[in-house]
Amino acid sequence: MAGTSTSFAEVTCVFSQGFRLLLDTEALHVPLEHFPWFRQATIGQICNVSWSAPDHLRWPELDVDLSVESIRDPAAFPLVSKTTA
Repeated sequence: MAGTSTSFAEVTCVFSQGFRLLLDTEALHVPLEHFPWFRQATIGQICNVSWSAPDHLRWPELDVDLSVESIRDPAAFPLVSKTTA
């Protein structure tokens, strides 16, 4: 079917410092140090991820959208917003 995405995103492991994200065959580490939006999230919320475009990931329950490149190289995308205590 034309226009159907064949990209596959899956969270394969969640641990206290972050989680591992599998994008097709590429495994990426998502450290909470660089991605604080996931600190208070449940495992179910973290696992509910969609990969709708080559460089776009979305966690709808958390209202989080991230560039795949920002996960590959967090230093190139400095955090400009901070969560409140």
